[in-house]
Amino acid sequence: MTHSLDPKGPRASARVLGTLHAEGTSGVVRLQDRYDTGPVDLWDALTDPARLARWLGEVHGDLRVGGEFEAHFLASGWEGTGRVEECDPPHRLRVSTRSPDQPDGILEVTLTPDGDGTVLVLEDRGVPLEQVAAYGAGDQIHLEDLASYLAGGGRCEPRSRWQQLHGLYERLPVTPADGA
Repeated sequence: MTHSLDPKGPRASARVLGTLHAEGTSGVVRLQDRYDTGPVDLWDALTDPARLARWLGEVHGDLRVGGEFEAHFLASGWEGTGRVEECDPPHRLRVSTRSPDQPDGILEVTLTPDGDGTVLVLEDRGVPLEQVAAYGAGDQIHLEDLASYLAGGGRCEPRSRWQQLHGLYERLPVTPADGA
């Protein structure tokens, strides 16, 4: 998969990056996309607080394995804390998350070289099953903001984009997580 270079912009498309899954009583959002940059640069965009501030939000704290951090994501408004559970640069990152108004979760990112680009897989685990489509739309906005940042663009207007994507994610089946 590659991001659209449609003259209307990548957000003009109705492309859905994710799949939705059930894992016990909670949901899992799995998104995959290909970025036109190498794994080292993509890893840096995902883990350097200065770069994160340009597309995702503010992240402060200890970003080493076992370290804890605080974060505020701009597009979704998510605020909470996290703990770095696994970090294997530039291939795999796993963090646990906590927020006062949402269930605890796990975010896993895997990067795989693909020619002159990199395939990113994001899994967002522990989301409320009844809200898995909403989380899918929100997670996709973050990945689209990452693609726009890497191409020299800015973040989207999250409310209208979320409404567009949420309608599409609501139509997706929720399948067992075994296939995720």
